[in-house]
Amino acid sequence: MINTTFSQWQGLLSTPPGCVFSNLGRCRLVLKTHNGRSMQPEKLVSQCQMRRRNFTIKAEVRFVTADDAKELVAVDGYNVLDVRDKSQFERAHIKTCYHVPLFVENTDNDPGTILLRTVHNNFSGLFFGIPFTRPNPDFVQSVKSQLQPETKLLIVCQEGLRSTAAANKLEKAGFQNVACITSGLQTVKPGTFESVGSTELQNAGKAGLVQIQGKISAVLGTVLICAYLFITFFPDQAEKLFQLVPAG
Repeated sequence: MINTTFSQWQGLLSTPPGCVFSNLGRCRLVLKTHNGRSMQPEKLVSQCQMRRRNFTIKAEVRFVTADDAKELVAVDGYNVLDVRDKSQFERAHIKTCYHVPLFVENTDNDPGTILLRTVHNNFSGLFFGIPFTRPNPDFVQSVKSQLQPETKLLIVCQEGLRSTAAANKLEKAGFQNVACITSGLQTVKPGTFESVGSTELQNAGKAGLVQIQGKISAVLGTVLICAYLFITFFPDQAEKLFQLVPAG
């Protein structure tokens, strides 16, 4: 048995197939695998080369807080890619960013789509202001037409779900420097990014009756608190007012 170092083995494998040179002359090298089978050096080198060709480095998507995201943009040179739908983007978006929606409005007029769109508009669309959408078939290609795969990307959406899905798509397409804000723009405090729109970034997802309901609830809550305080501190006046109310 010949004891040798790793660098010596590399030298051995670089010699003509099946042979090594030593002070004793030329001899044939036969390697034993873990299961006892013999393997010629040329076959071993071929397998190593094959495995090296099949080996690729896969980057992981970074998930960061809003404050960390600000540093990625300001210090590390990350570009912002907004993947929200058009309505949320127009309400508020980071001033300098690219906009490629992951979902686009579904305007198809086949019977099935019309039925689904009607149901959606009467529920989710009415209460939450969410448009009826479908996956954007040109998403990856649209991003590639504007940004190179080596570009550092901070992908943003409102809640963090669409940005995660978009990051996975772009990672498979060759983008290696991708980050997302955990839980999306709804966690971004005012002033963190310079924004454009009629509202703050964290409120861009609020629309429909939910937004109106919130205002109504706030007004009703204020009225009830005032009524409680009035009855507590001015019980006599409150009793007189109740007496004025006609009996049902």
